[in-house]
Parts: sequence; structure tokens; C-alpha cells
Amino acid sequence: MRRLWLVLALAACATSEKMGDRVNPETPLWYTHPSGDLDVFARRQLTMDTRVAGEPYEHGKPELDTAHNRVFVGSSDRGLYALRSSNLSTIWRFETANIVQCEPLYDRELDVVYFGSHDGGLYAVRASDGALVFRFNSGSEVSKKPVLYGESLIFANASDQLFSVDRRTGKPQWQVHRSPAAGMELAGYSGPALDHGKVYFAFSDGHVGAFDARDGSEKWAPVDLAAEAEQSSGDQTQRYLDVDTTPIVADIAPIGRVVFVASYTGGVHALDAENGSRVWVNEKVAGVNDLMYFDQRSHVPHPNGPDTGGPRAPEKRLLLASSAQTGLSALDPTNGHQVWRLPIPEGGITAPAVVAGAIVFGSSRYGLFLINPENGRVIDGIDTDTGFSASPATFGNRAYVLSNTGAMMAIGIDTPLGKRPDLPR
Repeated sequence: MRRLWLVLALAACATSEKMGDRVNPETPLWYTHPSGDLDVFARRQLTMDTRVAGEPYEHGKPELDTAHNRVFVGSSDRGLYALRSSNLSTIWRFETANIVQCEPLYDRELDVVYFGSHDGGLYAVRASDGALVFRFNSGSEVSKKPVLYGESLIFANASDQLFSVDRRTGKPQWQVHRSPAAGMELAGYSGPALDHGKVYFAFSDGHVGAFDARDGSEKWAPVDLAAEAEQSSGDQTQRYLDVDTTPIVADIAPIGRVVFVASYTGGVHALDAENGSRVWVNEKVAGVNDLMYFDQRSHVPHPNGPDTGGPRAPEKRLLLASSAQTGLSALDPTNGHQVWRLPIPEGGITAPAVVAGAIVFGSSRYGLFLINPENGRVIDGIDTDTGFSASPATFGNRAYVLSNTGAMMAIGIDTPLGKRPDLPR
């Protein structure tokens, strides 16, 4: 039986100790509150415990093929699964030599799924039956989602290498490499972001670069996001210099086209997409492992409600930063100022995703949560007693997510706007 949790007062977790606060110091002040906005309509144990290799966590975000009602997701049991979105039954499973913690990429034109494995391979398999198309050996784990540029497939591995291969054959086209950092590094790393023929990529030594998607040549010199943090510490070997967030590119009026990226030590940065110059930085939001850009257009709040003729809701833009240190922070994308922050008492949190006008994210200790983008307040939640490290994948009013114990869940979201038949159940 699932349990639903709602934050009564997250801020109370950081207040001074009062009588009764330490009855159970491991648990924050959270209360059962079954609002019913999250509905688990399908659930199954996906990961096979007997085949699990390595860490007892699941980090792979699912990929959705909405046209054919398929869900593709990797697992720590070394396999990539294709599931039916209606009931999560297995269509096929493809096995690799190590765990699969990579978000797959579905190529609609070729009906092919691309994904990486910790065995160092970048795989292409047929989406219809899981048959192998090609495998490219990168020499190091591949756990970030690839991107497509024409006939090229561009991806990164954990050794600060950026590759471009032919999307049909896996034949190598170009490669970019930067020597790993001399100091300490975290386990994660960045993935590539593609925009207007440029590939933006971040390295473990704190640098961010832009490269021509056609041949890998530099479009602007790599920018060191951790330079100021190194100088202030006086000892760079004791700092985490990593940039583990995949860059995000967006047009932000009035500042123009920018690249959002975060350094674990140096905070969240906005860089000019053309030349890499700094637009703004928020150094207070540290330890960021994921970024997400929320862009909600102006709309009628309740199109089917009694106030149809009322004023339109204004446009809402937020840059959301996930951090085990500072929680989930919503920043103004024009200047980096904090709009709201949802502190997480313990553990890490996943990258958020937009679903039915709200935001959903997972916590490694406290389950899955649906929150209001206006103020960060929790609408509803699901506690599975295991937590989530994998980010949810969403479409319409549905979310798909894999728990840390390998339980795959399909969740329907009923918002105050009423039920939306985006996908048949």
C-alpha cells in the first residue's frame, strides 16, 4: 500500500530544537496527506536482483515513445528494457556487460534506441525487437543521454571524452578530449547539449566548452567556472571542481541566448551562448547535480472551469537546480536570483520534470513529490520506503519512474484542472 506525504513545514527542519523535536530525529516534520493527485496505475518489479551489478541504486531516466506507447529504461541488472506504457509489461530486454544507468534516446525516423552502459559501450538497438544495430566502444562508462545532429550521434563518457559517430553504423566521425582534473572529482559528469549547430559540454576540471557539431572544432575557448572558487579556497586539491550538469540553452529576454550550467563548487552560471562570457552567477546554490528550465506560457488558468472569462495567468520562467546540499532551488533565469527554495532534510534529489503544469521530482530518502511551480509548495507525494535516484519521464498527465530497488511505476496526475485524457489508461 502506498503512503502519501505532504510537507507541513520544511523550514521547521532547520529551526532551533524545541520540546518534542527529537522524538525521531531521522524523520522531518512530514504528515500523511492523501490528496489523491498522484495515482499509481501500474507497478512492477523490473530489476532482477540476481543480475544486479554494482551499486544498489537506479539512476536511469526512462525515454518515452508516445506514438507507439513504449517506455525504454535501463537497469542495474545490466539490461535495457522496452515496456508497454499502459501496464509496464515487457516487450523485450537487451543485456549488456555492465549496469545501464543511461537515459536512452529514441530515434523516431529509424525506430532505433541509443543508450550507454557502464561497460563503455554506446549501443543502438531496434526499438521493435531489441536487435543490435551497432556497438561503439568508448573505453569508459556512458551514462548520459546522447543527442542527434543530422546523421551524427553525439555522446560523452566518464573520461571527459566527447564523441560523434554515424547514427546508422556507429562509424567514428570526430572526438574531443580534455585531461581529467588533478583534484578530487565526484562520480557524475556532464552530457552534451545541442543548439544551432553547436555542442555544449562540461568537463570534470570545471571548464565548459562549445564545439562545432560538424567536426568538433572549438567555437569558443573553454570557460573555467571554478576559477574564483579555487582562488578563494587557496587549495584546489581540496575542492570539487566538477561540472556534472548537462548544459541547458534557452532564449531569455532581455539578455539573449544563454547557456545554463552549474559547477559543484562554483554555483550556477549563465553564459553567453555565442562567446561563453559570463552573464550572471549565483554562487550560493552549491552542489548542483541537475538543472531544468521551466517555461510556462501565458494561459487561462481554468479553461473548463467557471472562471473561463477571467484574466490569463502570466508567463512563468524558472531555472530549477537540484542539490543534495541546498535542496531544489528556483532561480530567475534573467539574473540568477532565488525565487523560492525547497530544502531537503536528508539525501539527494533528482532532476525535476514538468507534468500537467506542475513539477515532479524524486528524493533518495523521501519518495516522489509533485510541487507547485509558483512557490515550491508540495501538492502530493508517494513514499515507497526506498526513494528515487532516477529522474521521472513525463508526458501529458503521466510520469514514469524507476525506484532505487528497481520497481517501475506509471503514475497518473490529476491536477485541479481536472483529468486530462492525454494517454489512455
